[in-house]
Amino acid sequence: MGILACDFIDLLGSDFFCGVPDSKLRPFCDALMTRYGVDPTHHIIAANEGNACAIAAGYHLATGKIPVVYLQNSGEGNIINPLASLLHPDVYGIPVLFVIGWRGEPDLHDEPQHMVQGGVTLSLLDEFGVAHAIVDTEIDETRLADILHAWKPLFAQGKSAALIVRKGGLVANEKRSYANDHTLLREDALREILRHSGDDPIVCTTGKSSREIFELREKNGESHDRDFLTVGSMGHASSIALGIALHSPQKRVWCIDGDGAVLMHMGAMAVIAAHAPKTFIHVVINNTAHESVGGLPTVAGSFTFTSIAVSLGYRYTHRVYDLEGLTSALNELDSCEGPSLLEICCKMGSRKDLGRPTISPQSSKKAFMGHVQG
Repeated sequence: MGILACDFIDLLGSDFFCGVPDSKLRPFCDALMTRYGVDPTHHIIAANEGNACAIAAGYHLATGKIPVVYLQNSGEGNIINPLASLLHPDVYGIPVLFVIGWRGEPDLHDEPQHMVQGGVTLSLLDEFGVAHAIVDTEIDETRLADILHAWKPLFAQGKSAALIVRKGGLVANEKRSYANDHTLLREDALREILRHSGDDPIVCTTGKSSREIFELREKNGESHDRDFLTVGSMGHASSIALGIALHSPQKRVWCIDGDGAVLMHMGAMAVIAAHAPKTFIHVVINNTAHESVGGLPTVAGSFTFTSIAVSLGYRYTHRVYDLEGLTSALNELDSCEGPSLLEICCKMGSRKDLGRPTISPQSSKKAFMGHVQG
């Protein structure tokens, strides 16, 4: 049946949690929000998984206690460096209890971007000496308590351990809903951008934005060869678009990003501004949430991306809240030299029948390259 999320938190025995939300961990993340919200003494939603490890290390240094870091297994790539050069017992020996949602589990159907990572999830932990156990529908509280008790000597030696959560391993006490005060629907904003961008190449971030662009092209009877939908590799869409813009200077290149994705690797904005491709348009859809994995908040409600872009050296910036303002800003972009950043404040939510791209990543890449190079 799985373990109730609030009971799971109690069993972990920690009073500090830090991480990046995940759909497999939705009951756990919702329970953390119910119990702590985003009280930084107990719960921090980090920019990326490596950032979460470092914050957790600071907590341990300040208190001597064991922190919990939560993530989707795709984020293992971001924890490798701190795991090897900060936490590892041969370096500082800082113990962390990881809670990892398992996407792309072998022999189970999942999206293509999860399959490779899913197959190496356990072996990567083995490589770095991280003990691990599976949390699935068969485990009960007594068994989990025994596992955690057996790991106490490991933590005392400065080693880390991980609980790998399968679908159904955790059960929700309640399913929370999240919202913001904005009114503009993301899909309406994307429809207007596609109308304005014409044949320009578009690189879109992972999550629902890519799914909506795919379906908008389908509805309009348009080819998908103008779009590179970055179904994985969260936070890197703008760098992909930068590489295209620098080597195809005759084309106007759009990057459609999300607030959580930009936060994950925000240093990319500094590199974009420094190399200043004149044809680069950076669109940030800001709904202040990790919407695709449940809706937990990002910190993007406490600042503006436009102010950061100005300080870095973007040539044009604008922030919009409605369709009229978006249309006006898009028209202004036609006569502006980039790099440009357009921040679109959107409400949360998408159509319940929103599908997923039906074209393989390899086929999409080939068509996109033909369009860009042609």
